[in-house]
Amino acid sequence: MAITPLGWTELAACRGSEGALFFPPESSERKEDRLERELMAKKICAGCCVRDECLASALERHETHGVWGGLNEVERRALLRP
Repeated sequence: MAITPLGWTELAACRGSEGALFFPPESSERKEDRLERELMAKKICAGCCVRDECLASALERHETHGVWGGLNEVERRALLRP
């Protein structure tokens, strides 16, 4: 069974970018390195024409890792709190 990508992903500014910017490494990461990595990812998101769709999709799926729609997992959890 083939998985069809979400339509908005075809227009995403991050498409073709290095995924390592948007997701933490498998090994530990220093706080300074994480902040720098996330800042670079968020700069790509800032100019993306489907940023809102990306964020909405991540919130709907309760995505637990990475930068989606310009927000990291902690920032997305804060949006979902009552």
